[in-house]
Amino acid sequence: MTDWVRICNYEAIYPDTGICALVDGRQVAVFRLADGTLHAVSNHDPFSGANVLSRGIVGDRAGEPKIASPIYKQTFNLRTGVCYEDPGVRLDVYRVRRRRGIVEILSAPVDATKLELDDETLDGLGYTRAS
Repeated sequence: MTDWVRICNYEAIYPDTGICALVDGRQVAVFRLADGTLHAVSNHDPFSGANVLSRGIVGDRAGEPKIASPIYKQTFNLRTGVCYEDPGVRLDVYRVRRRRGIVEILSAPVDATKLELDDETLDGLGYTRAS
């Protein structure tokens, strides 16, 4: 069963930075972008084997939000988890939302490449509504 897990206050994550949270025994990297949107992916870097992605460099590629690993610098799309340098490698993606000023993550990863883009899904993949 998947549940929403409270992580922290929204304001505790500075714009264009990430934090790491332990969600059901898995490390999840949560990012707040300069535009206020939230994204959550696995904190595990599949290339180095280290749990470091929350400390990566936030940016964008052709308008899509991305994170660059602080170890070997591979970049991953924050919405889909797909690695730009090796599309066969993908991070787990988690639904994330801001609710009453609190950041919450759905406890199980989702397959972001197969989601239907309804309002609730968009809200969890970086289109965070103010509430």
